[in-house]
Amino acid sequence: MAAPLPLEEAQARLLDLAEPLPLEHVDPPSAQGRWLAEPLVAARTQPACDMSAMDGYAVADNDLAGPWQVIGESAAGHPYSGFVEPGQAVRISTGAVIPDGAGAVVVQEDVSRAEDHLTLTGDGPGKPGKHIRRAGSDFSEGKVLAELGGRISPAHVALALSAGHRHVAVHRIPRITIIDSGDELAPDPADCAPHQVPASNGAMLAALVASHPCEVTRRGPVPDRLEALIAALEDSAQADVIVTSGGASVGDHDLVIPALQAWGAELDFWKVAIKPGKPLLVARRGRQLVLGLPGNPVSSFVTAWLFLLPLLRRLSGAADPLPRRETARLAEDLAAGGERREFLRGVLAGGDVTPALGQDSGALAALAGSNCLIDRAANSPVLPAGTLVPIYPLENGGIA
Repeated sequence: MAAPLPLEEAQARLLDLAEPLPLEHVDPPSAQGRWLAEPLVAARTQPACDMSAMDGYAVADNDLAGPWQVIGESAAGHPYSGFVEPGQAVRISTGAVIPDGAGAVVVQEDVSRAEDHLTLTGDGPGKPGKHIRRAGSDFSEGKVLAELGGRISPAHVALALSAGHRHVAVHRIPRITIIDSGDELAPDPADCAPHQVPASNGAMLAALVASHPCEVTRRGPVPDRLEALIAALEDSAQADVIVTSGGASVGDHDLVIPALQAWGAELDFWKVAIKPGKPLLVARRGRQLVLGLPGNPVSSFVTAWLFLLPLLRRLSGAADPLPRRETARLAEDLAAGGERREFLRGVLAGGDVTPALGQDSGALAALAGSNCLIDRAANSPVLPAGTLVPIYPLENGGIA
């Protein structure tokens, strides 16, 4: 039997199996949270012409001290059509076009107006060009505004629209089916016998992937019967990724691998040298990828965070699909580690990290109270408080 794979090798093998999903074009608001399938290139110049950065009066650049005669108004969306001569001023609003002949804006707090007569009472603009946003000062037509594979933030939505795009190129949203399996799972948490546990992994995994645009279907709990697992796999024909939770270990009732083989999937690898999460498996049937996650809830969460989320980002075209890694100082001594690389649940506050009490793979309370994973190397010695350790923040799916 092959030895468990190191984490980075297992992640690389999984991501090598996946290609970004087909390209599609959607309006920028619908692209929020997705990844660019093509660079975002400006189709227009912003601002398209010189505009005022303040409310006040547009004056000629060789006439900054006045007095002036007000000859008209330039409002946002309604430019003044005439020409400004020395001794003249045009009332102007923030975002309005600078009239021809004007070269500076006197802010309204610096002037006194009596009918159409304007007198300087403050410091004035001081120099030509003051309070003017020059054409192209944000970006010019043809400029690359965002690179291929970058995630589209709310600011990118506005940027794409301002750059003249009705649509942006993204990859199709991944379709995921999550299958809970196990005779011990009770579908109703309020009606759970002592020999059962509430079925929570499917809901947890669905909530975890909600940080990424995707379509999720849940199936189960599926009983520990080969034909039931095969039927659940057959019912997942439309999924890009099938995620099973439970049944991936070596017990008599762990039937995921036999079910995958009977269904026609090819096992790529099984077991990763991490704790929790050693029994993780990856398989493929045609275009479909299968992640078999352990059934213990913390193991299921950690492996989904380290493998499922990066896979979704890869399918969605992310340039950097792996989770963001940082460092933090240990707030207390950290005990020596075992033979496997371990991902301890921890609480990060002000640059210091404290391991959570309760590191068992079934300790959901400790997981829920944590906001990061501490990456402890295999065979690590005792690490004293103050040591810098690698961590993975859990917010936003760990997106880099």
